[in-house]
Amino acid sequence: MQTKNIKKYISAVILSAILLLSGLETKAQNSRLTMHKPARSLVTQERIERETAFLADSICQGRATGTRGSVEAAFWISEKFKAAGLLKLGEGWGQSLTTENGTIGHNIIGLLPGSAKVHPDRYIIVGAHYDHLGMAGKRLYPGADANASGVVAMTSVAEMLSITRSIGRSYNCNIIFAAFDAKEMNMEGSKRLWEAIAAGELTDPVSGNPITRNKIVFMVNIDQIGSSLAPLNKGREDYMIMLGNPNLKRSYNDMLKVCNDSYDIGLDLGFTYYGSDNFTKLFYRLSDQNVFAEHRIPAFMFTSGITMNTNKSRDTVANLNIEVLQKRIYLIYHWLEKML
Repeated sequence: MQTKNIKKYISAVILSAILLLSGLETKAQNSRLTMHKPARSLVTQERIERETAFLADSICQGRATGTRGSVEAAFWISEKFKAAGLLKLGEGWGQSLTTENGTIGHNIIGLLPGSAKVHPDRYIIVGAHYDHLGMAGKRLYPGADANASGVVAMTSVAEMLSITRSIGRSYNCNIIFAAFDAKEMNMEGSKRLWEAIAAGELTDPVSGNPITRNKIVFMVNIDQIGSSLAPLNKGREDYMIMLGNPNLKRSYNDMLKVCNDSYDIGLDLGFTYYGSDNFTKLFYRLSDQNVFAEHRIPAFMFTSGITMNTNKSRDTVANLNIEVLQKRIYLIYHWLEKML
């Protein structure tokens, strides 16, 4: 009888401990979400859809480098950077470039200082290309997924980090946000930014010091992140792929998993291109992060993969999954916030 009572007592103690720990975890999770509520509430599904629709609209003419539509998109991005409180890296938001065929393009770049108190001397780069294929005669190639979705994700993350910093958060790195032009023309935009960094041409508007290659901690590229048409696992539309250059520390991947769980996002995550090492290497080389990886800068790509609509006239907002895109934006924001 006494033994039974002892077992009941131990069971009760264990149950109480489990409930206590569960309660503490719930409180901790609520605390984490509360701190980020102002940033997350900014990026609504309605807003994501509206902004992606603008970049994919006929007014932007498919955003081919050197066209009037590209200028419309570039102006919109510069206004978003301004609204986020970013600082100009130079006299204006634009960084001019000339492609191999003589077409003039413009990167749009801005800086979010890491701290209002002590200005860091280290930088990360968050980029997304805004150019696309333009028009073929009267046929419009909207590029909603490729890469209006990535641009909206990038500008959203810029605003989210800015808001969180404004309510007291400090970061160990400054963040350079870069909307690359001419990705579809041999990645000339990201190459131009790297050349400027390597030559010490960019000046920090706060410190007045040159931004050089040894000060770049890592680079993040967001490319085609709005679709759910190429899931990693059957029946899971809510997925995201993160690719990195070889020999990177597993801590980058591990932190993404932690954020995915801790902030109750719950995406199905992949760290290779559909399980193939060869396709992972090939796909990784096809976008702007590879320019930085070639110079031994840790560089990552966030994507939802190539689909049947990629580079087709049917790459429209109607074929995106806005709900999942919102989750992906949240996760990238939380991951960056932790890595900073």
